[in-house]
Amino acid sequence: MLNDQAFLRYSRQLLLEEFGPDGQKKIQAANVLIVGLGGLGSPAALYLAAAGVGKLTVADDDQLHITNLQRQILYRTSDLDQDKALLAKRELLRLNPLCEINAITERLAGDTLAAAVSAADLVLDCSDNMATRHAVNKACFDAGKTLVSGSAVGFSGQLLVLEPPYTWGCYACLYPDHETPVRNCRTAGVLGPVVGVIGTLQALEALKIIAGMGSALSGKLRLFDGKQQSWCTVQLTRSEACIVCGEHP
Repeated sequence: MLNDQAFLRYSRQLLLEEFGPDGQKKIQAANVLIVGLGGLGSPAALYLAAAGVGKLTVADDDQLHITNLQRQILYRTSDLDQDKALLAKRELLRLNPLCEINAITERLAGDTLAAAVSAADLVLDCSDNMATRHAVNKACFDAGKTLVSGSAVGFSGQLLVLEPPYTWGCYACLYPDHETPVRNCRTAGVLGPVVGVIGTLQALEALKIIAGMGSALSGKLRLFDGKQQSWCTVQLTRSEACIVCGEHP
């Protein structure tokens, strides 16, 4: 049952036919892992905490740098040189003390990544490098977990939703190369609202899936052009040669 405080806090969500009390209870019972607390993870974490996700595990091994503040809206100038995960926990609890926030200040890899993914109901990949994206993808596939992946550079963004049994393939089918592209945020820049758009939509898809609505983007890649304000959608196809989900991984 929702107590009076929770009922008031989430009242605008409860009015939605697709959510209602049952959907809200699912959200409050959910455990979501967010890998990366930068431009994507900041809005995603804020919206998931605001919506009342019961447990949020937020992971990032970086400290806040002044170059982050242009797009990473979780943080303030006074937070410089502090651990992002701990700062995120502080801000998310200030926003919604009804949530449980677990902060991980180390880079998730190997067994620690596998354990964090296995404990979660759904994973948001908000990382900024190909090595982490591939590692998170494999961990989600191995554990049979839903993955909502986002990325952005320049004026362009990408949103990808992958759900077990990964009928349409996985991230490695789409991007088999593990090398970080030459054109990335550090070399080509990025406009803050672009990562905000993608991170917000990651939270939207996560909430829909958790509440039992499902995602119309399952197995699809959405490409955003911020210059033209246009979108296009690409249907994924599993690669038999994929090293993660192919015939002989």
